[in-house]
Amino acid sequence: MKLWERILGVAGCLVVCLWLTEGIGAEPVQADPPQRIAERPTPQRPQSLFSTANPNEHPLMPALRWAHQGLPQIEKIKDYSATMVKRERVGGKLGEYEHVFLKIRHEPFSVYMYFLGPEDRRGQEVIYVHNRNDNMIVAHGTGVQRTMFGTVSLKPTGPVAMKGQRYPITEIGVLNLVRRLIEVGEKDLQYGECEVKFFEGAKINDRSCTCIQVVHPVPRRNFLFHVARIFVDDELNIPIRYESYDWPKQPGGEPELIEEYTYLNLKLNNGFTDLDFDPKNPNYNFP
Repeated sequence: MKLWERILGVAGCLVVCLWLTEGIGAEPVQADPPQRIAERPTPQRPQSLFSTANPNEHPLMPALRWAHQGLPQIEKIKDYSATMVKRERVGGKLGEYEHVFLKIRHEPFSVYMYFLGPEDRRGQEVIYVHNRNDNMIVAHGTGVQRTMFGTVSLKPTGPVAMKGQRYPITEIGVLNLVRRLIEVGEKDLQYGECEVKFFEGAKINDRSCTCIQVVHPVPRRNFLFHVARIFVDDELNIPIRYESYDWPKQPGGEPELIEEYTYLNLKLNNGFTDLDFDPKNPNYNFP
C-alpha cells in the first residue's frame, strides 16, 4: 500500500516555467520560482479600486470590495491555461516546488494537469471533470509506474489523492482562490488586529501587479495566517499569486511559509472543448 500511495501521488493537486501550448507532447521549458516583491517595499498611494471611502471602516474593506467587484468578471471567463507554481506546508513539513501546466474550464468545472516538475513527477497527467467519471480523478504516472498501474481512478478527497496536498483538485484555480479569499476576509471582519497595505509596481515574471498585504500582528485562534499577500495583475485584474505565512516559532524569527500559488503565462478563453479534458485526447499520454 505504501508503494501504491507513493506511485499515485500523481493525483495530488493544487496545486505550480513556461509551456509550449502547441501540444502536450512538446518538451516543456521549466522556469525559476516566481519573483517576489522587494523585502521592504515602499507603500504607494492606493489605486482608486482599493481606496477607502470611509476612514472608520475595517482595513479589509477595500480589498473585499475589489474581490466582490472582480468576482463576476472572473466568473465570466470560460476557460484558461496557465503554469501553476505551488509550494505548501503539509503536516508541518514544507514541500518542494511543483510546476504544473493547467487547463481549466469553469462550466462544467474541468481540470487537466501535466506535471513539469519535480523530476520524479514530470510527465504525469491528471484529469477531473465535475459530474463525469463518477466524479473521480483520472490519472497516470510515468515510466515503470505507468506500465504497472496504467490509468487509475481516485476519489478527489481520498487519502491517496490528498497525500502531501492542502486542498483537493476541486478547489484549484483563480476563481476558487478569490472565493476563498472572500470567505476568509469576511470572517476576519469580525475582529480587529488587522493591518492592510497596498503596493503598486510589484512584479511577477514581468507582469505588473498591485500587491495587497494583510497582517495579523498577534497570533489568535481566529486567524489562519500571520501575513498574506495577494498579487493582482494590473492588466487582467485577476490575482495571479497568493502567499501566506505563519507566525515565527521563536521571538524575532522569520515567518514560516504556509502556502504559495502562482499562475504564470495565463491565457484566457482558449475555447477548450470536452476533448481537452478527455483521457482519450491523442495529444495526451494516458495508457
